[in-house]
Amino acid sequence: MNFLKRREQEKQVKSEGRLPPGQSLTQKFPVLTYGPNPPFDPQTWDFRVFGEVDTEMRWTWEEFLALPTQTQTCDIHCVTRWSKFDTVWEGVPFTEFIKLFGVKPSAQYVIAHCDYGYTTNLPLEAMMDDDVLLAYKYDGKFLEPDHGFPVRTLVPKRYFWKSAKFLRGLEFSPVDKPGFWEVNGYHNNGDPWMEERYGRRGFF
Repeated sequence: MNFLKRREQEKQVKSEGRLPPGQSLTQKFPVLTYGPNPPFDPQTWDFRVFGEVDTEMRWTWEEFLALPTQTQTCDIHCVTRWSKFDTVWEGVPFTEFIKLFGVKPSAQYVIAHCDYGYTTNLPLEAMMDDDVLLAYKYDGKFLEPDHGFPVRTLVPKRYFWKSAKFLRGLEFSPVDKPGFWEVNGYHNNGDPWMEERYGRRGFF
């Protein structure tokens, strides 16, 4: 798509209210990852939930693939100012997933734990939106390693760094625990419509 056509499309989608402020459309799927892609072995990979839950649980890759899924189409928005429209994902709906183990009333935050110790955080309330997935397919195929294979969170209403790649567990916590990018200057909430890109003077 040439520059003039892209600008014309951006004007149209802005008038439709789909493009957050400060964002530009892309037809590509940029790759932004801190560090190398982790290796994946389906025989040893597992996923766990822990913290303020009724029952701490683990799933093997085979068990995780057996969980009910849904497919959805959504727009995604990166803090680096690109947006991609009408992306198609498949995964386990978060609101259904938590029914498997139960969440205690004391749980107020969800901390995504990923390979290499990477974490990111969101309020439980934000994760309870009906478009939040534990996603492992994109556009009808398993995720590419560059985009988070085998599993990532998908939280469309937040900047895309909050959709954590290489997910290995979810911690349900009574207190907030800012993750890697949050403690390094990114906004703690990350709402693209509010342009919550970066924190100021150490505060979020």
